[in-house]
Amino acid sequence: MAANSANLTHRNGSSESPQDSTWSPSSWKSKPIKQEAVYSDQKAVEKAFLKLERLPPIVTPSEIVKLKSSLQDVALGKAFLLQGGDCAELFDYCEESAIESKVKLLLQMSLVLIWGSNKPVVRIARMAGQYAKPRSSPTEIVDGKEFSSFRGDILNGYDLDERDLDPSRLVTAYFHSAATSNFIRASLASGIADLHKPLDWGLGHVQDPELQSKYSAIVASITDSLRFMKTVGADTAGQLQTVDLFTSHEGLLLDYEQRLTRRLKRPSSSPSVPQTDAKTTDDGKAYYNTSAHFVWVGDRTRQLDGAHIEYFRGIENPIGVKIGPTTPSSDLLPLLRKLNPRREIGKVTLITRYGASKVRNLLPEHIRTVEGSEYRQTVVWQCDPMHGNTRSTSTGIKTRRFADIFSELQETLAIHKEEGSYLGGVHLELTGAAVTECLGGSEGLEEEDLSLNYTTFCDPRLNEKQALEMAFLIAGHYRAEQ
Repeated sequence: MAANSANLTHRNGSSESPQDSTWSPSSWKSKPIKQEAVYSDQKAVEKAFLKLERLPPIVTPSEIVKLKSSLQDVALGKAFLLQGGDCAELFDYCEESAIESKVKLLLQMSLVLIWGSNKPVVRIARMAGQYAKPRSSPTEIVDGKEFSSFRGDILNGYDLDERDLDPSRLVTAYFHSAATSNFIRASLASGIADLHKPLDWGLGHVQDPELQSKYSAIVASITDSLRFMKTVGADTAGQLQTVDLFTSHEGLLLDYEQRLTRRLKRPSSSPSVPQTDAKTTDDGKAYYNTSAHFVWVGDRTRQLDGAHIEYFRGIENPIGVKIGPTTPSSDLLPLLRKLNPRREIGKVTLITRYGASKVRNLLPEHIRTVEGSEYRQTVVWQCDPMHGNTRSTSTGIKTRRFADIFSELQETLAIHKEEGSYLGGVHLELTGAAVTECLGGSEGLEEEDLSLNYTTFCDPRLNEKQALEMAFLIAGHYRAEQ
């Protein structure tokens, strides 16, 4: 996690405060909402809400402000953002080995990216709260019968007899999030990220001899660099013993997010909010979503006048917005003006997800719209090459091709270079387990291999070998440009 805060900056211009007199953690209720959760037992719902309101924050303002400072560096091209984790986190993933495997994978990937980009890497995990998932339809047909769709463990269960929305799961989600976050903190404090310890870089799965030689050379270079730092004593300040790892999830279930939004004292280095109303005074506090360090608005819920944008515009956290083929360029600046009126650098991350075949036609105009406006060099551009490349096999199994994922990422890198903008990060659905959900990669997974260990309850994820290979490929791109 993180502990210290740092100074933040914003572009000169607008003095509007996002937390004006018209906003409150519940003001979203006055707006139309998508993906709403409708419960049948309102008494149980209110009981769960009251419980959530009494529970302590999961993350702190100082940690949130530290992430904002780090993302400011990303927006300015001084750092790179790695964000990854499960598509739909399950309560069952709140378990030692599952958490450790993802933390270690993100650490290894970040080392490769540091080596390739020659820049610090900001690490954000899709963990400790990614329990809600948007669905294209509220119901599905199973064996000729209609059931409510599985909407994530925070709302209902995957088993057909658990599909009714259960408000007690809101509180259960909180405790699983808190337990996961606390274990991550304890693991980092206990040295899980200590680079004095040997890392398992096993590359035996790489079938192509040329690729294996290339990846082995990268590993040797990283290992030699770490050994050199230890030898000359460059690690005496403890920088090699731990790292910052922030948590994130899609802020889909606004009733839950509202109850964990707290008005708390700003860290001493956090900038004060400009006063916009003579009747109001800055009391040194602000509204923080304390369920995670970073939350994002999904592609299905980013309507300009919708409930989600209304909620997100008032919180101090850094936030993301998914941008895809259905996003008109004319929506981008109104979105930014609502979500970031003070033009804080790094406050908003635009997470682009088009699909390999569409990115060339759509991304350039989106970049020009933003970078040609007053928001030039204020946003973090991040590529999500996963969601636009989902397909189904002939037998109806959802999957993604590794080649398509990397193709969209390559094309995105090329377009940003052409437009003079900076691709600041990548957003991947991945797991530290040896699943078989995405096709291709150095393992050469084929359609017939999917049944070997296909365990996702939602979208297909890169396994640990495919995810590390993706990091190698990104690093190779940046290394070649130096």
